Amino acid sequence: MNVHATTMDAAPPIPSTGIGRLANRLDHVVGTAVEALAAALVLVEICILAAGVTARYVFHAPLVWSDELASILFLWLSMLGAVVALRRGEHMRMTGLVSRVSPATRSLLEALAITAAIAFLLLILPHALEYAHEETFIVTPALEITNAWRAAAIPVGMGLMLLAASFRLLRFGSLKPVLLAIGITAALVALFWLAGPTLKPLGKLNLVVFFVGVVALNVFSGVPIAFSFALATFGYLACTTTTPLIVMVGRLDEGMSHLILLAVPLFIFLGALIEMTGMAKAMIQFLASMLGHVRGGLSYVLIGAMYLVSGISGSKIADMAAIAPVLFPEMKKRGAKPGDLVALLSATGAQTETIPPSIVLITIGSVTGVSIAALFTGGMVPALVLGIALCFVVWWRNRGEDLGHVVRHSWGQIGKLCLIALPAIALPFVIRAAVVEGVATATEVSTIGIAYSVLAGLLLYRQFDWRRLPRMLADTASLTGAIIFIVGCATAMAWGLTQSGFSQDLARAMAAVPGGSWGFLAISIVAFIILGSVLEGIPAIVLFGPLLFPIAKQIGVHEVHYAMVVVFAMGIGLFAPPFGVGYYGACAISKVNPDEGLKYIGGYMLALFLGLIVVAAVPWFSTGFLKF
Repeated sequence: MNVHATTMDAAPPIPSTGIGRLANRLDHVVGTAVEALAAALVLVEICILAAGVTARYVFHAPLVWSDELASILFLWLSMLGAVVALRRGEHMRMTGLVSRVSPATRSLLEALAITAAIAFLLLILPHALEYAHEETFIVTPALEITNAWRAAAIPVGMGLMLLAASFRLLRFGSLKPVLLAIGITAALVALFWLAGPTLKPLGKLNLVVFFVGVVALNVFSGVPIAFSFALATFGYLACTTTTPLIVMVGRLDEGMSHLILLAVPLFIFLGALIEMTGMAKAMIQFLASMLGHVRGGLSYVLIGAMYLVSGISGSKIADMAAIAPVLFPEMKKRGAKPGDLVALLSATGAQTETIPPSIVLITIGSVTGVSIAALFTGGMVPALVLGIALCFVVWWRNRGEDLGHVVRHSWGQIGKLCLIALPAIALPFVIRAAVVEGVATATEVSTIGIAYSVLAGLLLYRQFDWRRLPRMLADTASLTGAIIFIVGCATAMAWGLTQSGFSQDLARAMAAVPGGSWGFLAISIVAFIILGSVLEGIPAIVLFGPLLFPIAKQIGVHEVHYAMVVVFAMGIGLFAPPFGVGYYGACAISKVNPDEGLKYIGGYMLALFLGLIVVAAVPWFSTGFLKF
């Protein structure tokens, strides 16, 4: 199924009713305008960051306003991209149950997926408007304009998403499931609202009710992942706390506004550019000539490529976006199952979490005081250990692969293909060198890759289809919106968990586990796998790092060793379904339905877990190259 994960069919039938036809026309007008604006924002962001690099490195005259303007426009890009994704049906969701029920029930669940999103948007929109109004009193430091220009993106984006979802509902094929879905959604909202006085005395049990029960109910019913997280968080805060709900909007804003996330759309666009310019084809032909005659050869290439480029962008999603478009088409041609590909991509995302310059390791260093240089040094070998574990699974699964149709290339042919592919192969090294030498930040470096790819396509490979650029930019915006909106909702959910006191309770419970350092490492692995699936890496580290790292040091666990164990455990949780956000990001980038990867990912996650046990049991892998 060649979609990211659908809310409804990407191209619903032409409505037969007058209201349906009107909704279809309005949707086309509004949707086309939003897509064009979102695509333009991607292009503007590229130009702003490229100008910042050029001004600072070439002319030694930094543009002090470039990062601020890029940040403002990025929030607009994320929200408009989320609108495009909702209109196209590209928000990520689980459809395992939806695809297995009767047509009538499936139609009802499809309608519920839309009405659940509408319910959240209606509930949060007044608070989003209030939040934007409150931001009018804040003046930005560089541009000296009111911050409402940036914050207004949230209510505008939510209002447009509400329109897009309403248009989809009006174009729905049958009225009965729509009315039933509206009734069920309204009844559930009213039930939770009325149950507020009963829920409040339950205390921390509400964490199970909302962040396990409500999330699971929504996810398995086919509600998009982002809206599942958002509904659970809104319900928890509204029904069981006295927290003003404008705070949730602030946490959404915070989650979507990290400047490092700007690397996501730029690397997504870079991946599309590499394919369009022919660089991907040249690279694949060379790699296939080297390892094509080996069973599972290109899967080994995927593992190695993620190890090489990981950490360059500071975002794991961006790393995967740079690799998947290059390798996956050729791997599919050779018979690889899409589900197996997305499972391996997701596993490599967890495997390479400690490759510098890892934003998670930088966060650990900043909140715990551990040397970032030591963390970078200690992260290379453990990632290699987990990579070897994944290679074993690849070997096992491909040991019976039929290579009868594969031609083994001569050394002369390999050399010729290497020469052709050399500019493409050099790209990751150019990008990494730009970061290491200080030419560009982790966010800006993607613009160097884009400029390099444009020049290579025009001058070397003579392949550059200008007509494809508008579509590529719009696709980049849509995918960015789907991913960043999930990150924002996950950040809000993490904040809700924090306010409950859950983090302090967990730290005390972990410190009380018997078994000394081994017992503490074991419970840390279990706890951080669970936390990684709910909180993502950075929120979990910010919450628990300052509490747990002193305990680890006190009982004799080296801080760098503990960091590697914690990061890999969180990575497994982050990239393991059904709750791991990273898994859905991998599915979105790969354009593979999440259900297809479920039967393949278990073996890779088991290999990662066993590799993690080895890393935890042998501290030398993490500390052997440190200078004490």
